[in-house]
Amino acid sequence: MSQATEEHRAQHTPEADRNGDHLLLVENLRTYFYTRAGVVKAVQGVSFHLDKGETLGIVGESGSGKSVTAMSIMRLIPQPPGRYDGGCVLFRGVPLIDIREQPGRDGRTQRIDRSAPESHMRSIRGGDISMIFQDPMTSLNPLLTVGKQIAETVQEHMHCGRKEAYDRAFEMLDKVGIPSARARLKDYPHQFSGGMRQRVMIAIALSTNPDLLIADEPTTALDVTIQAQILDLMRGLSSEFGSSVILITHDLGVVAGLADRVAVMYAGYIVETGKLDDIFYRAQHPYTHMLLRSIPRLDMDREDRLIPIPGSPPDMLRLPPGCPFAARCPNVREICRQQMPPLDPIGAGHLAACWNPVKEEAA
Repeated sequence: MSQATEEHRAQHTPEADRNGDHLLLVENLRTYFYTRAGVVKAVQGVSFHLDKGETLGIVGESGSGKSVTAMSIMRLIPQPPGRYDGGCVLFRGVPLIDIREQPGRDGRTQRIDRSAPESHMRSIRGGDISMIFQDPMTSLNPLLTVGKQIAETVQEHMHCGRKEAYDRAFEMLDKVGIPSARARLKDYPHQFSGGMRQRVMIAIALSTNPDLLIADEPTTALDVTIQAQILDLMRGLSSEFGSSVILITHDLGVVAGLADRVAVMYAGYIVETGKLDDIFYRAQHPYTHMLLRSIPRLDMDREDRLIPIPGSPPDMLRLPPGCPFAARCPNVREICRQQMPPLDPIGAGHLAACWNPVKEEAA
């Protein structure tokens, strides 16, 4: 770590994390989009942590804020229209985002931004923190060979020569199971199938031995057989490289085989979080409970029907007061329509934001 980074850490790291217990700490993160139609509060006070070697699954319907949370950690949100409106993100104790409000001498609220400089972000993106994006075809450069794209990443972050970078590119293509890896270094992205392109993305992401891997819907566009292969590959490689993983998905079946802990998001909030067994067998939030009932299970009888979640997610431009799930919730009370519940502990490491939680075990 450079002297400048050490100084930045010492001066601006919040007191709660000066001991550096967590690899990643997100506290009260708020990311908004200011559009002509109004303000979209995509991420609203999200907090979680990730330890070394741990896998966290972030699940929820489309539009719940999962991908925006991941992009915010990497500071990849275009500004404008996006803006980090508050909170902090600390990686290895260094604040990537640190935005706070405090009263000024004139009585007005002042916005204090002590986030890391962009030069520091460029040094860790693709190096210490890597990301696998949803669509490999649009994430890979169609004008460059896959070998060059991997080698460029390696040269930038591992500071090695061209030969060493291409040797590393060959090694990674071989590790992700691409046949004739040496020859395929010269191929372009369009010469690979969808599953193979996703393997290339994983090779790029892991080529620099990152401490943190963010996988944003890595299996969405793949068929079931290829999905299983990609998930097995990610599980094995993350274990081999010792990387911590944030797995973003709408599919609870995907996190069941990979995650240690799960955070459930809805309308920009984390509404429930806990260990894998807490979420799958002791779900307390009605939204989590209904998500579980809407997916097929191997132990279901053939006559059993899946139960869909009624209604639609709220309009993020016109969020109602209170809990955003109230309009779709079978457990709704009057207070739910008036006040957003806090994310309170209901067990060891298990938290839920609900005024009237589910009493029975999740089916």
